[in-house]
Amino acid sequence: MITRQTPRWAKSLAAVLCVGIVCVLAAARSSGQSPTPSEVPAPAEIWKTIFARPGTIPAPKGNPITPAKIALGRELFFDKQVSGDGQRSCASCHDPALGFSDGRSTALGRNGQPLRRNTMSLWNLAWSKALYWDGRKPTLEAQAQVPIEHPNEMAGALSTIAEALMRDAKYRERFQKAFPPTGEISPSSILQAIATFERTLVSPETRFDRWIAGDRSAISLSAYRGFELFVGRAGCLSCHGGWRFGDERFHDIGLKTSDLGRGALPEAGGPKAPLFKTPGLRELKYSAPYMHNGSMSSLDQVVSHYAGGFEKRPSLAANIVRDLQLSGQERDDLIAFLGTLSSDAPPEFTSSQRAE
Repeated sequence: MITRQTPRWAKSLAAVLCVGIVCVLAAARSSGQSPTPSEVPAPAEIWKTIFARPGTIPAPKGNPITPAKIALGRELFFDKQVSGDGQRSCASCHDPALGFSDGRSTALGRNGQPLRRNTMSLWNLAWSKALYWDGRKPTLEAQAQVPIEHPNEMAGALSTIAEALMRDAKYRERFQKAFPPTGEISPSSILQAIATFERTLVSPETRFDRWIAGDRSAISLSAYRGFELFVGRAGCLSCHGGWRFGDERFHDIGLKTSDLGRGALPEAGGPKAPLFKTPGLRELKYSAPYMHNGSMSSLDQVVSHYAGGFEKRPSLAANIVRDLQLSGQERDDLIAFLGTLSSDAPPEFTSSQRAE
């Protein structure tokens, strides 16, 4: 399993959790207003810190975010010209209405056969340091090249695609605006534009965010009880922390699978265990089915997996609660909480122009 620099939210959490998560929960219950049994409590200050949404979008120095580049990348993302036979676009597998996924257990190849893994959502990837379930690509630019040129996905050649776009007056004008002064149309500029658009896919505020901001009517009592389970006894926070609800790490969560994921890559080191990236939980209502192999069609199945449904083996992630038992009400509460992390309807994405 690889290690990474501890994120800021984790440092904030460590500063407060002097003897574990119980300390924070005790502080949360003893702070703020004393609600009646029918009221949702206000969030403790520590949760406001840990789950605070960022004010800007990070971008590499060599590919700053600009409105013209966003617009160009968006057009390329939906354009089937960015493929070998003009039959597929990036959006063919990353449908905005499906959480920028495709609704399948695993993606479908050009040959009509299922590919190996579930199509990951594209929400909030500007903050990601490793892309794909196995983390094999470090940037959105590097990731975008793979499906475009993969023979069983989009089957294109970026040099050929660039030549075709150069013959299009509309694209010549848009590349000129996006990449002044030369307006270069090249494999590199195509990937930079697509990656820029993808960086601006920031999931909108949801009922959870409104509750964190102080609106106690934004979530139900059931969802609040689910939140307490999530950050407490169920142990979900240990992998799904921060505002994106993901830790950017790779874990064995006890799925029945012959796919080793990150464990098959030389850079993983150590025992060859099935290691997969923790996905963020934002807008997950629309990106079913779940897990790297799309083996779970509902959140109820996901909760059941963590409540004793996983395989116990030596490589199992240390932060999974081994003996978690949940009542039917507690399962419903957890699912109610997870529902607050998604928009009430598929969000109409608008590319933010904020940037660091």
